[in-house]
Amino acid sequence: INTDSGIYGWGEAGLAYGKSAEAAFGQCQDFGKLILGMDPFNTEEIWEHLHRHTFWGMGGGVVITSAMAAIDIACWDIKGKALNVPVYKLLGGKNNPRLRTYASQLQFYWGEWSEKGHSWAGMGTPEEFAENALRAVKEGYTALKFDLTQTDEKGVCMGFVRVGGLQSAEVLNRVESRMAAIREAVGPDIDILIENHGQTDTAAALQMAKRLEKYHPFAYEEPSYPSGEITGNIARQTGLPLAHGERLYNRWQFLPMLQSGALQLAQPDLGTCGGITEGKKICDLAQAYDCGVQLHICASNLSIAPALHLETAIPNFTIHEHHVLFLQEDNKKLVRYDYQPVNGYYEVPDLPGLGNEWSDYAFSIAA
Repeated sequence: INTDSGIYGWGEAGLAYGKSAEAAFGQCQDFGKLILGMDPFNTEEIWEHLHRHTFWGMGGGVVITSAMAAIDIACWDIKGKALNVPVYKLLGGKNNPRLRTYASQLQFYWGEWSEKGHSWAGMGTPEEFAENALRAVKEGYTALKFDLTQTDEKGVCMGFVRVGGLQSAEVLNRVESRMAAIREAVGPDIDILIENHGQTDTAAALQMAKRLEKYHPFAYEEPSYPSGEITGNIARQTGLPLAHGERLYNRWQFLPMLQSGALQLAQPDLGTCGGITEGKKICDLAQAYDCGVQLHICASNLSIAPALHLETAIPNFTIHEHHVLFLQEDNKKLVRYDYQPVNGYYEVPDLPGLGNEWSDYAFSIAA
């Protein structure tokens, strides 16, 4: 977003994968016409304008809210640059000076994929899962996240495939053997998060939970469709802390999930939930239900910055997600500054605004 004062801001619709990228781009173009002449400092007014006056904004799906997010985040970037302060100072200042970070999606090779010779290099055997865990631990991470069902025994990624109904002993044994190998390799003091990508239903999620409880997972993520009633039912039948929220796009969708008592970790994605303006409201709502926050982050490396600014400010921050895609050179080259954790911790950038923007390389490939 450009302003008549010469200051510009960057935001991103967080639909980097899946099948909605072109729709999100078109929605940004549609919404961009509606904010011409508005004051970028009035983020609440702009958010309400897009939410209330676009017909589809209220109750709108992820394409709607991702376009709202891109515009909102860009406006916060403008505000910070205009005032010459980092965005977190506008959100209340640093409440969490250092942000504990977990290595995310370790069912894929943790590192630059060119080292393996191909993309989406998956882990197959329990031994491969254990070796991959140790790669991240050696870099200083004290928390790791795995999807134990997304790759087959040869390490081939099966994509987002439904794991529904009662599962066979073969599937459950494969899941448990991977978890057992990881726990044995990293020891008792490393936290392990289990990623289900919303592909399990109640039956499969409960079966897996029973197998995994003895390994003391830090969190059990997206074990079901994003429904307060369904997730609450799973919560009542397992002692595992549950995380959910990347497929919930505003505070009204989060409310029944929180009211169900299901969640210990809320996971809004600033690139899909309407941006910093709405993301802050969701985090505050979660705090009212004694629920921690780990923002979901999976768009380009530009999406790291707004998450850091919000997480450093909120009192119920728990842990930060660092996706394996953020390690890939093609993604790192898209932004001017390559923010990476140091010894498993992030510190928020202190540059004015968000503290990052697209690189000359990104503009060259866009052209």
